[in-house]
Amino acid sequence: METLEKVRAILRDTLSLGDRANQLTLESPLLGGLAEFDSMAVVSVVTMLEDELGLTVNDDELSADVFASVGSLVTFVDAKLRR
Repeated sequence: METLEKVRAILRDTLSLGDRANQLTLESPLLGGLAEFDSMAVVSVVTMLEDELGLTVNDDELSADVFASVGSLVTFVDAKLRR
């Protein structure tokens, strides 16, 4: 499964988006774009990324830029997976 699909599945499960998750593209905004995506959702998504993908995310790596869009989150996850 490619990174976009993994991220989409995590967002679907974490935010309870159901079929709406299938409509998320790389350009889809997260912060300010999805009502479900608030500060608590950020923590939940990061936890799921760590659990599901075996990543370790440090607090200093998190910024609004990472969560600006699905694409920025996918780019972040891809970079973490390559390390």
